[in-house]
Amino acid sequence: MKAWVIEKITEIKNQNPLTLIEMENPVPNEKEILIRVHACGVCHTEIDEIEGRATPSFFPIVPGHQIVGEVVEVGREAKKFKVGDRVGAGWIYSACCRCEYCLKGLENLCKEFKATGKDAHGGYAEYFKIHEDFAFLIPENLSFEETAPLFCAGAIGYRSLKLAHPENANSIGLVGFGASGHLVLKMIKFLYPQVKVFVFSRTPSERQLAVELGACWSGNFDETPPEKLNSAIDTTPVWKPPLTVLKHLKPGGRLVINAIRKEEIDKDEFLNIDYPRDLWLEKEIKTVANVTRKDIEEFLKIASELPIKPEIEIYPFSEANKAIQDIKQRKIRGAKVLKIGG
Repeated sequence: MKAWVIEKITEIKNQNPLTLIEMENPVPNEKEILIRVHACGVCHTEIDEIEGRATPSFFPIVPGHQIVGEVVEVGREAKKFKVGDRVGAGWIYSACCRCEYCLKGLENLCKEFKATGKDAHGGYAEYFKIHEDFAFLIPENLSFEETAPLFCAGAIGYRSLKLAHPENANSIGLVGFGASGHLVLKMIKFLYPQVKVFVFSRTPSERQLAVELGACWSGNFDETPPEKLNSAIDTTPVWKPPLTVLKHLKPGGRLVINAIRKEEIDKDEFLNIDYPRDLWLEKEIKTVANVTRKDIEEFLKIASELPIKPEIEIYPFSEANKAIQDIKQRKIRGAKVLKIGG
């Protein structure tokens, strides 16, 4: 099969960081399924892997963790899916399923958590295999390309939203407005229509999209929203934006940081927090650690019933490097998807 791989840690800049190679088709083990990949979402996490902030477990590795396609083979003991089923997989490739966290449904905190496209080959390829317990049926009323971003941008956005306690809020800030942020806004508008959404982004096109999708205000990170926020969800890859927004939280407000890694590690900037203004009065910062299987299952059900369709930009499989470069250069409107087969 053809597959794009990360061969080594490198700075992206203007070079193409992925290499297209031929490799053997994966062979499913007893309880695994083999998926012919139709589409795979492109995520900023791939940039973190390429540049070494989220270092892959081995090289060369096939990145990609928003995978959708069709089952073409099942292992001898696999029972959950049959050939022809439309299925997908997300960031959670596997977990031990026996530790205290797994037994509570918190596989995202498992010490043996393995990430798709980081600790195992991912979906920038024509075929992909995974244990049947970590694959999911995808909604029939959504196309492969529309479903791909739901497996990360959507599912982890859903987990972020739950941690922001929208049921107790009348205002939520979204810090950054890429693939995950725009899906969170759509979720809020459908599930909590009484909640007002305020969007912070440095990019004019993202601010415009936010208003088009129902935000009541959008502005740059240094601008002040018209009212204080009950909570805020940060999806940016850097430190300064979420720290800037802390001062806009109400007493008892929560900032939820939805990022596996941050690009900037500037200790002086990180510690430059005005305690009385930014954190006092029981404000808090909460991080999102990956995603659980339950998050994906619940979100796919919601997305199917509403339905929630992401704004997508489709790239042919041959242009994987262009998709990565466009994200790096912040050329973002919604979610980016590689069309691979079908």
